Amino acid sequence: MANLLEMRDVHTFIGEYHILQGVNFTAPKGQVSVLLGRNGAGKTTTLKTIMGLHPAKSGAVLFEGQPIEKLPTHKIAKSGLGYVPEDQGIFSTLTVEENIRVAMLDQSDATAKRVDYVLTLFPDLKKFWKKDGGNLSGGQKQMLSMARAFVQDSRLLLIDEPSKGLAPVVIGTVIEAIHELKKQSTIVLVEQNFRMASIVGDTFTLIDDGRTVHTGEMGYLVENEEMKRKYLGIG
Repeated sequence: MANLLEMRDVHTFIGEYHILQGVNFTAPKGQVSVLLGRNGAGKTTTLKTIMGLHPAKSGAVLFEGQPIEKLPTHKIAKSGLGYVPEDQGIFSTLTVEENIRVAMLDQSDATAKRVDYVLTLFPDLKKFWKKDGGNLSGGQKQMLSMARAFVQDSRLLLIDEPSKGLAPVVIGTVIEAIHELKKQSTIVLVEQNFRMASIVGDTFTLIDDGRTVHTGEMGYLVENEEMKRKYLGIG
């Protein structure tokens, strides 16, 4: 299966701190690739490095076979990558409609179809179309953030901690949404909730102290109690 995204021995500094010290992973097209590791392992920095928010000091980031590690963030986004940050990144004083329209790159029929698609996927957004983003529930804000990334015609979605702070019933909705979005986009997911990660993930990459330590099929990790205990503190 072709890889939509590939990171090769990526090193990233934030100020004087050497955060990523050799990250390698691939995101096969049409799959959900999950980045796992303890807090502070470098998962969020990996997503930000892909998006150019914390540019790689060395190594390569390839999207559809083309290097993007030296591109500015706006050009990376326009090339087909959508980013759903951990803090959701919505405009709290804008309505749901305005949040969506700001994210749209154009007014084409294809974009209109994507908007219709996310409103079908997240009916609460249609229900609260004229409501300010800041007045939505935590789950609704997460839905809006994912919708904003998708309407940009993102062939790759980077989603950071979508279950954080959400009630179990809302997490179920997010799981269903990721299953649906996977039909349209490839997804790289950072997720601390291992149960959710194991349900939606096709492949995994374990990151520890800024380095890739294991990659493989999600089913292998689910069955490997020692690996989960050592790198995730589970069990």
